[in-house]
Parts: sequence; structure tokens; C-alpha cells
Amino acid sequence: MTTKKIKIGVIFGGKSAEHEVSINSAKNIINALSKDKYEVAPIKIGKDGKIPFNKLMKLDVAFPIIHGPYGEDGSLQGVLKMLDIPFVGPSVLGSAVGMDKDVMKRLLNEAGIKNAKSIVLKYNQKLTFEKAKSVLGLPMFVKPANLGSSVGVSKVQSKKDFTAALSEAFKYDSKILIEEMILGRELECAVLGNERPVASPIGEVIMNTSSFYSYDAKYIESDGAITEIPAKNLSKSDIKKLQDTAIKVFQTLCCEGLSRVDMFLTKKGEIYVNEINTLPGFTDISMYPKLFELKGINKTELIDKLVLLAIERFERDNQLQNSVS
Repeated sequence: MTTKKIKIGVIFGGKSAEHEVSINSAKNIINALSKDKYEVAPIKIGKDGKIPFNKLMKLDVAFPIIHGPYGEDGSLQGVLKMLDIPFVGPSVLGSAVGMDKDVMKRLLNEAGIKNAKSIVLKYNQKLTFEKAKSVLGLPMFVKPANLGSSVGVSKVQSKKDFTAALSEAFKYDSKILIEEMILGRELECAVLGNERPVASPIGEVIMNTSSFYSYDAKYIESDGAITEIPAKNLSKSDIKKLQDTAIKVFQTLCCEGLSRVDMFLTKKGEIYVNEINTLPGFTDISMYPKLFELKGINKTELIDKLVLLAIERFERDNQLQNSVS
């Protein structure tokens, strides 16, 4: 007796500065999917953002891998919920909160989770370099509030840098963050699960030619940065604290399915959360799948687990009563 294959839509591209990264992630996911289990439907969304609804309607489950706005911020997740399609990754709220670094920081602060001090600036507001410097010190970072992959992020060391950095960040978002610099090791932890999430081993990003983990360092410069998987010279205590922090962040921000939590570990042993990535990349160099490989879970098995988590959540939520009669 033959088992019916699951029709999975891998949704990629999108109206985002991370369009090309998304395409690379999608290729790797499609290649890793078990052809015995799945009927794969690649669904590309162009830079115009138009969604091919007819293709979505035929899916058993969706794997959105659109990084950044319109794909990772809850917009696409809302569409899939309305169409009653199970999907991989956090739902509407977790996606939206994880994408907006301003709101994310507010929730982290309320939960007592350390993160860099910052100033939020909207497009119609003014902030002088002197004021930012007095609050945050130098150097500082300027970044769009709702974007990933370090797009639009600048390191500021002077008034000239500051003016250019604001202009660059406002190209991508109407709300930006100016953050203090945290000196520490750049460490990443992958999280997998719904109600009972598990954390991966810890990976580290080590800068070479770049002064920070910029878009170019991630995807263009071959020697811009290296990743160590697993991170070396971490005590068992530090590993446990980093993993516990990653899970606490995941739950505080209402995430499910998968996320990658990026943190700094200072020389004093303090952990500062940089951000959460609610749909981490699946490119050849992406940290998320590599970290779970250390736990003996290869890419094909990892995707199976993510699909199962999506279906489990869908079935759980479908049991909820939607009328009072």
C-alpha cells in the first residue's frame, strides 16, 4: 500500500532586501526534502510581493523561507492562517514580535533578559549625534527596526558616520534603532520545538576582515568572518546559561517551531541578547542547520521535525472552540 505524499510548498523570494538569501535557503531545503515523503511545490514570490493564492490553496503544509518583511514579520503567516494551511515556524504574533527589534527589546526587558541599551527613532523624529553619544557612547550601531541579515546596519564612530548611518537605515524602515556596542563573543544558539523547545550546541561568529557581522561578511566576503561550530573554550556552565537564555527568549517572544537566538558573552560572563531570527537561513553556510547536525540531526531529518511541529500546532489549534453555542 502506497502512502500519500505530503504536498509541501516551499515559499521563497519576496518583497524584501533579503530576496536573494531566501532563494539560496529555498534551494537547500528543496534539495534536502525526502522525495519519498513529499511532493515539493516551489513557490516563488517576486519582488512585487504578489502571492500566487491558487498555488497555496493546494498545499498540505507550507515552509515559508522568506527572510525579512512580508515573509518573516507575520504578514505571510497571517495569510496562511486565513487559508487554513499548516506552516513551519512561529505564528503571527511570534513572527511580528521577533522581527520588530524595538518591541522585542521591550518584552526582553520586562522578562529581565539583558540586551544592548538603545534609542528608537522614527522617520519624522530628530536625534543629534551628541545626544546619542551621551546615552550610548562610541562606537554605536544604527539599524532598521524590521530587517535581518545585517541589511542597513552601520557602525558609527563619528558625527559623519552617524548622519550617513541614519540615512542608510531609513532606506529600509521608517523606524530605526541606535544601539550601544557590547564587547563580547558573538554566539548563536538554535531552538527547535513548540511547547517543549530544545536548544542546540553553541556556535560562534569570529570576525576577520570586517568590523562587525555585516551583510557582506555573511554572504559576500569569503574571509569576512568565520564560524566555529561548536564554539570553543566555553565552560559547561556558560553553555548551559546560553542555552537556557535562548529558550527563555524563544518563549518570551511567543515563538514556536524554530528560531535562532544571537547573543554576546562578555569577559565578565554576562549574556546580552542581540536578536532572534524566527526564520533562520538554510544556505550552505547557515548556522541553524549546522548546529543541529552536531546533535545528530541532518538537514533532511530537521525539516521532517519542523513539518511535524507545524502539523501538530495546526491540529492543536483546530481543536479550539470557535463559537459559544
